[in-house]
Amino acid sequence: MTPSRTGWLAVAVLAGSQTLAVMSTTVVSVALPAIGAGLHASAAGRLWIVDAYVIVYSALLVAGGTIGDRWGRKGMFLLGLALFGAGSLADSLAPSTGALLAGRVLQGLGPVLLVPGSLTIIRSLFDDERRRAQAIGLWSTGSGLGMAAGPVVGGLIAAHWGWRWVFGFNVPLALVLLLIAAWAIPRLESGGSPGGSSPPSQHSAPVAARLDWAGTVLGCACVAAVAFALIEGNPLGWTSPPVLAGFALSAGALAAFVARERRAPGMGAAPVVDISLFRRPAFAAANVAALVVFFAFIGAIVFLSAYFQQVRRDSPVAAGLQVAVLGVAFAVTAPLSGRLTGRVGARWPMVAGLVAAGAAMFGLLRLGPDTGAGSTWWDFALAGAGVGLCMTPMTQVAVSAVPASRAGMASSVHNALRQFGQVLGVAVLGAIVYAHGPQGFITGLHTAMWVSGTALLGAAVLAVGLLRPDAAAPPRRGRAEPAAVTTARSVKMKEPR
Repeated sequence: MTPSRTGWLAVAVLAGSQTLAVMSTTVVSVALPAIGAGLHASAAGRLWIVDAYVIVYSALLVAGGTIGDRWGRKGMFLLGLALFGAGSLADSLAPSTGALLAGRVLQGLGPVLLVPGSLTIIRSLFDDERRRAQAIGLWSTGSGLGMAAGPVVGGLIAAHWGWRWVFGFNVPLALVLLLIAAWAIPRLESGGSPGGSSPPSQHSAPVAARLDWAGTVLGCACVAAVAFALIEGNPLGWTSPPVLAGFALSAGALAAFVARERRAPGMGAAPVVDISLFRRPAFAAANVAALVVFFAFIGAIVFLSAYFQQVRRDSPVAAGLQVAVLGVAFAVTAPLSGRLTGRVGARWPMVAGLVAAGAAMFGLLRLGPDTGAGSTWWDFALAGAGVGLCMTPMTQVAVSAVPASRAGMASSVHNALRQFGQVLGVAVLGAIVYAHGPQGFITGLHTAMWVSGTALLGAAVLAVGLLRPDAAAPPRRGRAEPAAVTTARSVKMKEPR
């Protein structure tokens, strides 16, 4: 199909919603000192303010994709925007840290529904893989804008209007996007194609009778427990009973989750995660790389924001402007990556982006108490450009691995691992950065950069090994193929030898 102007407006709305979802992490990173002072939050409490949102986002995102597959992508997308706006309003009115965390949980339910729906809607609008890659690049630009604007917006608002407006400004924006989305986004059948109000056709792929709620609960327990153990490890002690119990609960929940998902189809439930997908080398490489990228990138934004304010004593605005270089470079590179992926395939843009971001993290080892912004801005730019370069090919590989009827599940698995990377980035790197107390912040930050850089280069090596050139080749020129043919060809190319 050839999308109309309304179709491209729908892509713009999807990208705008992605901007808000991503910005709700980065905007808070610069405002954390002001929020902590206003609510008297501890260091661990400040990490929870970031991770409460991301834990819900990551733990339920896969379930959100399955819900969208069954109950309709457009309706769930609109509900997600409404929940996001309501949670933002609750955040802005929170009288205590506990109330703010509850609001962040509600806010996190929004991306659970709107993010997997976004990629599924894009897939439905674009049968031609070149146009789809370009649309995904524009959607990824929304992430870049959120990362770029978040630190600046957070710094400006915290400095001039107070930290409550860091959350409050989301409310009118979510309402505007909700109204435009209701008009511009077509209603989709469960099989993944645009349709009217009629039920799915007999040719659509069947949707499972019910969601695997037991698997969903186990997945949430795994993510929440490991986050608790990592965040509370420093204040409670790494060998304290609560922390050890958190690690044990997470490991047990993960084992039970895998066992449950293998049995779910035989029990008449839609599995939260199709475990067999990870036997496909390309799918596995794309998802591991996505987790590592967000582990390193979001962790860098959070703790570099803290570095500028706590070590350099910069204002929130100055800190936001310096960290924003990461997001600006991402926003510039992401749409170019979509075009490049359409021409040369996914393999080398992904590998080059991972290597560039990893090298930039090692470059940030030069940061010291008196390091000037002029000597490090290009490291920030290289890191952002590297992440922007690899984001679109990672996403393209992930969403092309399954039939259209399961696109919501596949895209939500990919996005869930991206968000789980954020959870781990904030928790693991936070534990490293604050391991030596405030006086050892620079030492901890250097260790965190070593870990991030090594992880990114390791992901690059994995991508080289698992992404065969033919499996990540550029789509053919010419007339668009039918969706079923395109999907079948993509899946066939990604089967292991």
